[in-house]
Amino acid sequence: MKVRKAVVTAAGWGTRFLPATKAQPKEMLPLIDKPVIQYVIEEAVASGITQIIIVTALGKRAIEDHFDRSAELEQALRAKGEAKRLAEVQRLSNLADISYIRQKEQLGLGHAVLTAKYLVGDEPFALLLPDDVIVHTTPCLKQMLRAWERLGGSLVAVQKVRREEAPAYGIIRPRPLGGRLYGVEGLVEKPSPQEAPSNLGIVGRYILSPSIFAALEATPRGRGGELQLTDGLERLRPQEPVFAYEFLGKRHDTGTPLGLLKAAVALALAREDLGAELQEYLRGLKL
Repeated sequence: MKVRKAVVTAAGWGTRFLPATKAQPKEMLPLIDKPVIQYVIEEAVASGITQIIIVTALGKRAIEDHFDRSAELEQALRAKGEAKRLAEVQRLSNLADISYIRQKEQLGLGHAVLTAKYLVGDEPFALLLPDDVIVHTTPCLKQMLRAWERLGGSLVAVQKVRREEAPAYGIIRPRPLGGRLYGVEGLVEKPSPQEAPSNLGIVGRYILSPSIFAALEATPRGRGGELQLTDGLERLRPQEPVFAYEFLGKRHDTGTPLGLLKAAVALALAREDLGAELQEYLRGLKL
């Protein structure tokens, strides 16, 4: 079965960015000239996804407006003869078939996934977390879909992390399958460095079997009193295979102010229209 749908989670408070996120969704913070969430939506579309479900919350209407049409803006750009900007805003409203559903309580990633259950239906789906912006000539999700088509089951993206970083990740117990693929023989959410079963941490890309919904419904709340997706996958694992894929590409964690700043600098340096001038500016800074 082809993966047609993707769930994108955008319901968090964004407290690490306060006061900037008091009246603005964290996912709409700019990463150069695009909001963070646009990067993962474009990755999903470039990977062949045609239907996107965005899980939002109170105060997130700006996300819906961003991907909707704005007749007034289009008319203003047309009147000014700004054809390139007009084409870009029109492209945004036609990226994909996007629907929205609200997570009414902040009860964790697993709960956010469950919120989308009836929109996803009984089919495999992708899950993307906007905090993780991953740059490669082949989109991370497309890499994963190619692997998943051979494997089936559920597939999580992983990268090597330092042992001291383990408490910030779900960590897998891997069984090497060759190449960049692993069988998953266990998953632990945010273990201590001493308890971590490996140095492979899960990042914000998944392809999930629809069986994850029943597994999550049977999973008790875990760390922080939240329903953890990692715990749901551990419950699913004895019934269906779970695999991991060590993706190609550079991951930028935009979930903190410093991470967002680093991502902006790295992406701007790689752009033809910004890179040279920014590099000259950075060289001139007296640090």
